[in-house]
Amino acid sequence: MPELPEVEVVRRGVERWVVGRTVESVQVFDARSLRRHTAGVLDFQERLAGLTVESAQRRGKFLWLPLRERTGSKPSQALLVHLGMSGQLLVASADQPQPRHERIRLALSPAHDDAGAALPEQARFVDQRIFGGMLLDPLAPSTDGHGTVPEHAAHIARDPLDPLFDVDAFHTALRRRRTGLKRALLDQGLISGIGNIYADEALWAAKLHWAAPTETMTAPRTRELVAACQEVMRRALEAGGTSFDSLYVNVNGESGYFSRSLNAYGRAGQPCPRCEAAGLDGVIVREQFANRSSYRCSRCQRKPRRARV
Repeated sequence: MPELPEVEVVRRGVERWVVGRTVESVQVFDARSLRRHTAGVLDFQERLAGLTVESAQRRGKFLWLPLRERTGSKPSQALLVHLGMSGQLLVASADQPQPRHERIRLALSPAHDDAGAALPEQARFVDQRIFGGMLLDPLAPSTDGHGTVPEHAAHIARDPLDPLFDVDAFHTALRRRRTGLKRALLDQGLISGIGNIYADEALWAAKLHWAAPTETMTAPRTRELVAACQEVMRRALEAGGTSFDSLYVNVNGESGYFSRSLNAYGRAGQPCPRCEAAGLDGVIVREQFANRSSYRCSRCQRKPRRARV
């Protein structure tokens, strides 16, 4: 499933290619991708056509495009895009072949880049497994008083790369959770954008076991963990995200390469890079976690005496 870095890569592409353009028409090839838009396909098409994309914003894994009716008007709604497990938002020219799993197509007003070259005329939502989708959602004030957010994303906490992310407030909430660290990192109401891959990578970087009790975290250790999350995600952004197959791509259809830089996730049985560099015998082990897998070093991420699994 795309996590924060992958969604941010897509957001940046949308910001470059789509922002400032008007949606001229909308085609829906599969109504299942609009199941969250309960008013139906016709309502989605009629309301979206003619609106202009003002910006591209993100909180955690949620991406949205605030829409305005005319120049100078203030957006009151947004096109909310959730990529699910296999969703892709691609920009393409009208003469490019239709992707096999294209679900929704937006025809965009003409635009040109700084060199005068015409930009692609279409935004295409492609989703093989149909767990993602789109909807038009009213914008509401954010609960922390900064900006607006779509109503369906109002419950999502800020992510560690957000300039307004409050580490002290996160530490306080973390200690109250009384759960395991990895479960807390995956709780989108506590800290957003972190999924299974980046949780394992951040915990490895911070030398913390995934089942360490959150109530035992000190403020310095929490700051170290948040710093590890930020560093892992920044490196993933530089690499364009993590792609293990063709399901995650950016708006140009290109895969990310952070999977080549993973230190823990998916490396069961291999030497821990940190231990190996120090001449130690740590090995990455795979353990069962919440119906999926968790990866850690057997030496530098030792299981605590009181674990919360």
